[in-house]
Amino acid sequence: MPPFPVRITVLGSGTSVGVPTIGCDCDVCRSADPRDNRLRPSVLVSYEDRNVLIDTTPDLRTQALRTGLRRLDAVLFTHAHADHIMGLDDVRPFNYRQKGPLPVYGAPEALDGIRRAFPYIFDGRKAESNIPRIEAREISGAPLDLFGLEFLPLPVLHGQTTIYGFRFGAAAYLTDHSDIPEATLALLGGLDVLFLDALRLKPHPTHSTLDRSVETARRLAARRTFFTHICHDLPHAHTESKLPENIRLAYDGLEVLVGGAP
Repeated sequence: MPPFPVRITVLGSGTSVGVPTIGCDCDVCRSADPRDNRLRPSVLVSYEDRNVLIDTTPDLRTQALRTGLRRLDAVLFTHAHADHIMGLDDVRPFNYRQKGPLPVYGAPEALDGIRRAFPYIFDGRKAESNIPRIEAREISGAPLDLFGLEFLPLPVLHGQTTIYGFRFGAAAYLTDHSDIPEATLALLGGLDVLFLDALRLKPHPTHSTLDRSVETARRLAARRTFFTHICHDLPHAHTESKLPENIRLAYDGLEVLVGGAP
């Protein structure tokens, strides 16, 4: 575990369409509880004056403004689905302020998807206006040292597709998983904080259910577990009231402090 504290800020805890969902009048979408208002899923990992973002959602601009984010040092991508990459263009203000390119990390398949979604970033043509300045760097199963904190890529199954979560110190962030391979589960012992996908109660072909994630949380026995990538089937207060005390629903704006020297 690193000798410095790590702060995890939940920028978004919702599913791919967010909550409220366009055109929906269900109780959760009309809820007055701010924890039921969920932007697309992302977290910010902050330590030693560094900020590492996991995924650039379509809500990145809103997330950065309401968090007061002024510096960004790296981006890690879990995969290339739209709800996890389509805010990439909004890294441009960080390029302006920091006067340099931003390193972004992803599996080869994820980076290929990003290249297809944002060809103007990569095509080498002279741009007539500002474009994101990034340095794309491939990841595999090897750990990454980002500014003194090791990030370990964790393969999980998102339906039939392998994507990545990340462990960093005594924390791990796994979103968009329908199954977690045994080899990955073996890398998740001794956690202080664990984030898991828990889309809804009903089964889904590419996401975990609430009950299945409770079983996973109990097996891994992290000190604190938070569920994310939540759809409008799960009202925050009611759902949380039925969970074990050390398992909570994440919500937008939640800050969790991990570790540090005694």
